[in-house]
Amino acid sequence: MGKVGKCMGEVVDLFCGVGGVSHGFKRAGFRIVAGYDLDEGCRYAFENNNDSRFVAKDLRDVSAKEIKARFSWEIPSVLVGCAPCQPFSSYKKGQVDDRWSLLKTFAEIAIKVEPDYVSMENVAGLMEYQNGQLFSEFIEILERKYHCFHTVVDCTDFGVPQRRKRLVVIAAKTRKPTLLQPKLTVPVSVKDAIQHLEPLKAGELSDCDPLHRCSRLSPLNLKRIRASKPGGTWRDWPRELVSNCHKAKTGKGYGGVYGRMEWNRAAPTITTQCYGYGNGRFGHPTQDRGMSLREAAILQTFPENYQFFEEGKFPGFKAVGRWIGNAVPVMLAENIARSISTEIKANA
Repeated sequence: MGKVGKCMGEVVDLFCGVGGVSHGFKRAGFRIVAGYDLDEGCRYAFENNNDSRFVAKDLRDVSAKEIKARFSWEIPSVLVGCAPCQPFSSYKKGQVDDRWSLLKTFAEIAIKVEPDYVSMENVAGLMEYQNGQLFSEFIEILERKYHCFHTVVDCTDFGVPQRRKRLVVIAAKTRKPTLLQPKLTVPVSVKDAIQHLEPLKAGELSDCDPLHRCSRLSPLNLKRIRASKPGGTWRDWPRELVSNCHKAKTGKGYGGVYGRMEWNRAAPTITTQCYGYGNGRFGHPTQDRGMSLREAAILQTFPENYQFFEEGKFPGFKAVGRWIGNAVPVMLAENIARSISTEIKANA
């Protein structure tokens, strides 16, 4: 892990998942001292890629005293977290979900732990959830002890080859922080990100990379993807291939499914079901198959050598798809980390 004092600061990651945020901070020179998450399945990926310790706990059962004890307090301390974003997603608009309370729990723990910096990332829709009241309460709690900055970013501006809008919050004790402006001038495309990977057929697994595997397709879906155009929809198909639900008037508005990605554009938002051809525009641009799990991880800007499970212990598409889709893009997290580094240097 390296000696304390040889890094920019120490990080505790709440709702850490497989470590998207932590890995971004690690790449920016921070030491990840611990990650907390309910999903025990994330332990291997988090610990093995981030030289850290994973703690399987519900945040509501974690005391500020316990988290405080993780820091040495000899160098700058950072508390990061991404509360489960499903309650604030546009897909869940109007639905009641008790996980929203975790956002408030995170803020209350932060002001009790009193790290030097706090950062939170979530879906942009959080700002509109409950007419903005929940987010306002979150900021009001932090502002008891911190100067807060927040903004909505387009991840393509930060080198993420994916159309993904995210809310970023950074809080600091000494002064109001900010997010470093991206230096990227040309967005990274799907082609830039994944063209070099080994070709696969539907249902195949790479001999070299256990994460580079894709789902099987039924004979009907094979016909459908062969009739699909990059950037197109099921409306491009012969009528006999169109499902009955899309032929109905109520289904005609769902044009963003059963499509291929485009080589020269960013990918659509990577979701927890991105491995399924029928779950979005997740078809490969040229190969007759859905997106592989490795491709999804790369589009989330995880390094190509990031390992999500032990060799020979593949936990299934559903589990790994959830880990990848729920993660914060690593390059966005790295930019947040470098923004905090800038603050640390300014206050040195």
